[in-house]
Amino acid sequence: MKNENFKKYLPKNIEVKFENNVASFEVSVNSLAGIINDLHNNKDLSLKLITATDERVENGCFKIWYIFGLAGENIFIALYLKLKDTNQFPSISTIIHRASSYERVIQTFFGLNATLNIDSRPIRLHENWPTDLFPLRKDFDWMTRPEKASGTYKFQKVKGEGIYEIPVGPIHAGIIEPGHFRFSVAGESIVLLEPRLGYTHKGSEKLFEVLPLDDKLRLSEKISGDSSFSHSLAFCQSLEKLANLQIPERALYLRTIYAELERLANHMGDIGAMMLDSGYNFGGASGARLREMIMQINERLTGSRFLRGTNIIGGVTKDIAGRDKFKLSIDLKNIAKDFSEVINIAENSSSLLNRLKGTGKISREIAEDIGATGIAAKATGLMADARQDYQYAAYQELFSESKETNKEGDVYSRFKIRIEEVYSSMEIIQRALSKIPEGEISTIPTEINFNKDSVAINIVEGWRGQIIYFVKTDSKGNISRVAPYDPSFINWNSLKYAGFDNVIPDFPLINKSFNMSYSGNDL
Repeated sequence: MKNENFKKYLPKNIEVKFENNVASFEVSVNSLAGIINDLHNNKDLSLKLITATDERVENGCFKIWYIFGLAGENIFIALYLKLKDTNQFPSISTIIHRASSYERVIQTFFGLNATLNIDSRPIRLHENWPTDLFPLRKDFDWMTRPEKASGTYKFQKVKGEGIYEIPVGPIHAGIIEPGHFRFSVAGESIVLLEPRLGYTHKGSEKLFEVLPLDDKLRLSEKISGDSSFSHSLAFCQSLEKLANLQIPERALYLRTIYAELERLANHMGDIGAMMLDSGYNFGGASGARLREMIMQINERLTGSRFLRGTNIIGGVTKDIAGRDKFKLSIDLKNIAKDFSEVINIAENSSSLLNRLKGTGKISREIAEDIGATGIAAKATGLMADARQDYQYAAYQELFSESKETNKEGDVYSRFKIRIEEVYSSMEIIQRALSKIPEGEISTIPTEINFNKDSVAINIVEGWRGQIIYFVKTDSKGNISRVAPYDPSFINWNSLKYAGFDNVIPDFPLINKSFNMSYSGNDL
């Protein structure tokens, strides 16, 4: 990546470090707001994440990192603020609303407080965790079992005559993950919906610090089990940048195929589940059946229904050649025909469409404000897609954009976007099978050495939306920080807006239309 590509986005008279497609530089407290405002509002860069690193041993400070991406050019601007003798840093949530959630994570896990952030409640860690113990500080022993605390989580309140609160969860009927939802209703209408998550927090970010490299890779597959391949792909691509590895072209095509198979399985399952939650049992059964067909293909090709153990640093472990390649192509053609027949029948069901249309709407303005990604954003007309905007694997040659133009932001729009993505994934896989080059499927060096004191940022378009990995090495080239972000972390904020002015019996359908990951959010 030539440094000239960055220049028009960088402030003048600063010292910049260039690494692959990342430009990083230090900012002062006084200049932070102005630079953030310029990047976001004037230069149209998108805030991808805010995170922190504990560098007190090496550099005598904490760092707050602000990562911006530029779609189409696949470059990232990473500015950082050093905190040496303070645990306070200025909130930028008045400039970029969604920054508040990232700042809450930093406060909860590092004990660094964003001043003037109007929401200072802990996030992910519950009230039984001590408020003065910060697990992502380097001096926190990951084997420590803290004393049980007894705090109180303050839900948002709606006051007024006739307002009732209805708590739902965290334990639900059926095989789903735990999450608590607090409804405030006036009559039958929802006036406030607040999700309370964190019940599946498993300390993933801390484990990334202490596990050996092979186990780090396996851990990335467990961030959100239904996105095992995409999470491990984002992690591997980050490490490949840090190790300056060149990936064989055939491996790039194979990664594209596997990523699209993961997308197919999940979209087909969700399409069916949305119909089932609408009382349309034929659609529900058909979606589950079609998903199972893809899962069996995954197992046949890789030995894992969830494509685990397929990504490695340097490529992939499983090839698709000969009879497997031919059979995959035929199977997908048959599944595409089957899927089209199911959708044609569903689209002629007035009772189904009546449940889907107009339910759980969010506007484009809200989606932009909260930074919604993937299905949640596309259904409002925001068609950003990392496969095109931050090209990776073989998508530069293979990407097929969704043709869906429904922008109502309701359950039906999310339903239609999923359908279009199924057809797009089918096209991408078939194109990849026809064009895949010969060659090796991995580059495995005898020893992997990472650049010292470096940062890598990678974005993958998972089936829910953008999966982001921030990876930092120390002065010895050891991985010192891994910050993974599943699209669910941001998209959970969509739910409170989608629930407004709907009725509680529609909530399961609205929730399913987003289908966020509890585990991916809770980390």
